[in-house]
Amino acid sequence: MRLRNIPGAKDAITESPYVVQNPAECKGKWEQVFTQEQPIHIEVGMGKGHFLMDMAKLHPEINYIGIEMYDSVLLRALQKREKLEEAGEKLDNLKFMCVDARLLPEIFEKGEIQRIYLNFSDPWPKARHAKRRLTSTRFLERYDNILTPEGRVMFKTDNKDLFDFSLEQVEEAGWILENHTYDLHHSEYNEGNGMTEYEEKFSAKGNPICRLVAYRHAK
Repeated sequence: MRLRNIPGAKDAITESPYVVQNPAECKGKWEQVFTQEQPIHIEVGMGKGHFLMDMAKLHPEINYIGIEMYDSVLLRALQKREKLEEAGEKLDNLKFMCVDARLLPEIFEKGEIQRIYLNFSDPWPKARHAKRRLTSTRFLERYDNILTPEGRVMFKTDNKDLFDFSLEQVEEAGWILENHTYDLHHSEYNEGNGMTEYEEKFSAKGNPICRLVAYRHAK
């Protein structure tokens, strides 16, 4: 269950130095947001930020942006980030923003993003909500509008129905499936895999994790 309506969440987000307040103004200029000009990876629907904070620590040579549309969820990520900073863990290569993922093409220029992570996205199980799924053809088109030609989308879930849907959407959208597995942690693709909080929880219960990596041909 997502956290909602925590009093003061909006104010905390507005005042936070870790949050990009007017992201559309950064379109085409995202290298200026970070202290170093480096490849940019984003996570759409980052939740409480566990995955991205770990990635930012492990890969200082990459700039990361976490995107979360729910104020109260982003607040939890900010609180976690603040604790890291207080402990002396500086993450100059990590920023957050509170926006709807449908706005991505208004925020990033074509070719500004090298990788997009989709981790345990909302399955939107009802058929009439299929277009809201972050792996639908509509969203894949948005990702194509911001990725470099060699850019990748990496999607993980424990929901097999959503994964099957995503495989179909990748093909329908004309994307190339680089690899996929229905059991990531027991596959050759698990090396270097960064775990999310959901992933740790589901894996502990014995649930297999599905993952795919997809890309578009250079145009």
